[in-house]
Amino acid sequence: MAAGHTVVGTVRRGDDVAGFEALAPGRAHARQLDVTDDDAVFDVVGEVQRSVGPIDVLIANAGYGHEGVFEESSMAELRAQFDANVFGVAATVHAVLPEMRQRRSGHIFAVGSMGGLMTVPGLAYYYCASKYAVEGMLEALSKEVAGFGVRVTTIEPGSFRTDWAGRSMVRSDRSIPDYDELFEPIRASRRAASGNQLGDPAKAAQAVLEVIEADKPPVHLVLGSDALRLVGNGRGAVAADIEAWEGLARSTDFPDGHQIGTDRNA
Repeated sequence: MAAGHTVVGTVRRGDDVAGFEALAPGRAHARQLDVTDDDAVFDVVGEVQRSVGPIDVLIANAGYGHEGVFEESSMAELRAQFDANVFGVAATVHAVLPEMRQRRSGHIFAVGSMGGLMTVPGLAYYYCASKYAVEGMLEALSKEVAGFGVRVTTIEPGSFRTDWAGRSMVRSDRSIPDYDELFEPIRASRRAASGNQLGDPAKAAQAVLEVIEADKPPVHLVLGSDALRLVGNGRGAVAADIEAWEGLARSTDFPDGHQIGTDRNA
């Protein structure tokens, strides 16, 4: 909005509508939405396209964190996490994509996480599961729609000074002492860091604006020096495994076989 754009923002609580629209009267439009309601997502997007105009940029940001050791976290918590963080993103992208494809322009962003490219103990449901799913979904989508002029970028932030580790975090109860030594320091450290994270959200927003204007925007946008370091280490560990076990990987081919077809755009 500060850059002069017209922005439609979705909020979960009706009380937040007026406050959002007061940020830039006439250019700030709020809609109440729960992204886990597929029908509501499509209804809101359709209404926005009719009443405000074509959507040039989508930023699918809705989601929340889940902290807990895998064994201590319930299946119900996992399903709820995917409903918001994965299926909510998918529904929102589904809703805007037909019009962007037909118009042959548009930019789709989804807020992933540095944890969609690396792993952290005690965040299996949030980082290792839902955000990895968003990464795979959006990367594949980017290859499907590139020929239509539609751009796709997944944002992978590090630790930013938002309320993610506060009211936007669900924490599973502790129940298994075997994990105390590993996990208790991690939980305590995250609580202590909340509100003191390295990343500046305003600078992240400015970076997104820069990517929107780029001629060749990235499919993966890592933000934050901590994310650069941790993602680099995580991807390096994957590369090391591939290299170390290359011989075994190749041994599973038929000796007289040949590749049928091609993996286009892989």
